[in-house]
Amino acid sequence: MSFARCALRAFATSARPATAAARPAAPSMRQFAASHFGTRFASTTPTPTPLPRSSTSGGIGAHQPPAWQRQQARTHQRNQSALYYTTAVFITFIGLSYTAVPLYRLFCSATGVGGTVQTSKDAGADDARFSPDNMVPVTSRGRKLKITFNADTARALDWTFRPQQRVVEVVPGETALAFYTAKNRSDQDVIGISTYNVMPAQAGPYFNKIQCFCFEEQKLRAGEEVDMPVFFFIDPAFLDDPNTVDVNEITLSYTFFNARTIDTNRLHALNPRAYQEPPAAVAAPSS
Repeated sequence: MSFARCALRAFATSARPATAAARPAAPSMRQFAASHFGTRFASTTPTPTPLPRSSTSGGIGAHQPPAWQRQQARTHQRNQSALYYTTAVFITFIGLSYTAVPLYRLFCSATGVGGTVQTSKDAGADDARFSPDNMVPVTSRGRKLKITFNADTARALDWTFRPQQRVVEVVPGETALAFYTAKNRSDQDVIGISTYNVMPAQAGPYFNKIQCFCFEEQKLRAGEEVDMPVFFFIDPAFLDDPNTVDVNEITLSYTFFNARTIDTNRLHALNPRAYQEPPAAVAAPSS
């Protein structure tokens, strides 16, 4: 019985195909459709269109320009920003160079730096430099000083400004009076304001002015000419300073500016006692 079963099983096995590789391959969907529904249906089957590949990995940002264009745009933006900053710095330095000279002179006039003198307006009531005892000529030393005068005007001021005398000789402690002449050459009223300094610088602290026209607004009508006095003296302490032993000539220099080109508020802040604002007009009481 068992022998019969084994013989039947062996016969069934030998009747099967030798290998799975001998079987025909399964038809594709296009072949199946063509064989069952006709070639017309198979030809009208849409073929999928491949998607465009992105310039970036992963297919993200396919609408963005290439990497080299983005890098070029960033470089152009950086260059443009650098150009703006450079232009701003250049314009700033041009403005500072334009105002450096008048601002430096105003600073020197207020602090005494660079040979700038102080006036009686700068000194307090207890300042011994302007006491009568300090204005006594010292002739025992036999030293006489030569005072020279200089005058300049800014380009924005159409004035003629000059000293009436070029040289005055004094001894320390001796008071002297000098005059400058200013004339308005324009056809309209102009307000000017002046600064001053003394050279050499070591003589500046000893050059004291009792009266002057510095830091005061001077209004000249069209074609008007005026005389401006300067009342000064050299402090006797000048003779005891070792830095002024070789100084025998002192130059007093004035420069006039157009008041419209000078910030009077800054001028007042630098030297409030030397520059006084004009008092406000008081209205008469109504009857």
